[in-house]
Amino acid sequence: MPNRDDSTGARVREQRKLARLTQRELADRIPYSYGLINSVECGLRPATSDFVAAVAHALKIDVTILTGQPYVTELQRDRLAELVRPIREALDLYDLGVNPDLSARPTPALIKEADRLCSEVRATHLRNAARALPETIAELTHTAWAQPSTELWQALASTYRTAHDITVKLGYYDLSAVALDRMAWAAERASDPYLGAVRQYMRALVYFREGEYTIGQRLISSGHCIVGAADPTREALAVTGQLHLGASVIAARARQTSTVVDHISEARQIATRIGDASDVHWLSFGPTNVALHRMSAAVEMRHYDAAMKQSRKITLPPSLATSRRAHFFIDRARTEMETGHAEAALRSLVDARHAAPEQTRYHPGARETISGLVHLSRRTPDTLNHMAAWIGL
Repeated sequence: MPNRDDSTGARVREQRKLARLTQRELADRIPYSYGLINSVECGLRPATSDFVAAVAHALKIDVTILTGQPYVTELQRDRLAELVRPIREALDLYDLGVNPDLSARPTPALIKEADRLCSEVRATHLRNAARALPETIAELTHTAWAQPSTELWQALASTYRTAHDITVKLGYYDLSAVALDRMAWAAERASDPYLGAVRQYMRALVYFREGEYTIGQRLISSGHCIVGAADPTREALAVTGQLHLGASVIAARARQTSTVVDHISEARQIATRIGDASDVHWLSFGPTNVALHRMSAAVEMRHYDAAMKQSRKITLPPSLATSRRAHFFIDRARTEMETGHAEAALRSLVDARHAAPEQTRYHPGARETISGLVHLSRRTPDTLNHMAAWIGL
């Protein structure tokens, strides 16, 4: 199947040529073969997230140059793109102080709303959260300036985090970085070290996506230092555990197998000690999330047989956040595709779509796996045709 001019593979070819590198010269700079590079550029293999990150790092360009502004047509069709501009404008209110023309809801209602928006994102109701978010940010900004309190600054930091979660899932990476800066600004005013550590964790995942693993690992270390200076509470332990999980997938992408094992072990010990702590900062930390990250790390290291065995042992509890549930199905689909189980991979993608349609439609891993299945199929099943059309392939 020939490559499309607007595909990631086509952009890899264009940027490689601009860097005056042959496919073999690029292969010498990344942990992928000449044959794979050729197949990706020709559209015969999907450009996985780790491959894209490695190429971007080798060519010293942003990942978004290779991915483009993802899914613009689909975002417009789903009327999600029009929800992004109000979020951008709300993020720019942070230093404007009190708005005399604004009538805000009472403080308890605003704090409750900030928490509800976090819940909506974990349930993958991105449209609902995006629609309500700008007004909530505006009201919290106004109220925090008018009646400063730790609780209000914490709630405002929470809404900035929600802005990050929404924009990063929709591919607006520059805007997601602004949201994280605002989160740090509000967390500092709240004097909340745990929010500061969570922000470092989320920044680390940005560099995970960009292929800058050393910076990502330094950010994780910074998060540990922040938490380490606070009291050893259940909250501190949950945040510490999540930092270890973030470090595990970064180390996996960097092919640091022993480091992955160490971080997973540390996280497992904490999860055994405190049990399910998914109520702490909406991190979903607990024994199940440790198992899910262990599998994700195996996928990132391309240990697909190990990932497959692990996936069969994982039982998802009903209380698990929908976003994590869908992520498991997407990881499982990639594992099944890479081990030659195309029909099972398609079923897993359908499961992900049923669980979280908005998240799955705009998830790079899901889109690349669907693309890969199309390229591998001699005769494309109707279900796969529908999935490909659904993502705009």
